[in-house]
Amino acid sequence: MKVRLLIQVLFVFFPWFLRRRILNVFFGFKIHKTAYIGKSIILAYKLEMGEFSRIGSLTFCKNIDALVLGNYSRIGTLNYITGFSTRFKDFFSHRESRKCELLVGDHSAITSRHFIDCTDQIKIGRYTTVAGIRSQILTHSINLKENIQDCKPVEIGSYSFVGTNSVILPGSKFPDYCILGAHSVLNKDFEEEACLYGGVPAKKVKELEKDSYKYFSRLTGFVS
Repeated sequence: MKVRLLIQVLFVFFPWFLRRRILNVFFGFKIHKTAYIGKSIILAYKLEMGEFSRIGSLTFCKNIDALVLGNYSRIGTLNYITGFSTRFKDFFSHRESRKCELLVGDHSAITSRHFIDCTDQIKIGRYTTVAGIRSQILTHSINLKENIQDCKPVEIGSYSFVGTNSVILPGSKFPDYCILGAHSVLNKDFEEEACLYGGVPAKKVKELEKDSYKYFSRLTGFVS
């Protein structure tokens, strides 16, 4: 890992077409020719970037097995993405199906200055936005009952919106076509689609008329 870090630091200011070739050849990444990474360090063991996907500058990713960005998906600037790779067999051995990865669907976005803990899988659907700043998505914590470090995956549905400065805790699931209000704490599995959820902890606030929200039917991920 130290060698991989050194190589990326040495070449971070090279022109992108050269950096992309170095990352694909020497790291085994699969970065589409139309994708782009700013001045960021990506120390995932596997990186796949679809057409026109993008990672901004000053984002740091380490110790995860896979980072996969769909077509036109985006990760902004100053994000910190971390985890405990499944290669570290001594950690979370009781979770045999654990996947240490971040999967971002087509046209979805994680904006800037967020903390993403991928100790277990984080899956974000299509056309979804993790908006604003300073949100946390966490997949591991201390299991107080068993007195062990434990982890559970997180899933965020398609065409959903996560408001600024929210916290999403291990094992949480957020449905399609839903809004999570700013400063909310999501701590469980919700199933009802087309709803506004919010609060600490989050709960259903109201149902949404899906057809009246253009966000839920847009054909491009970026909202201008």
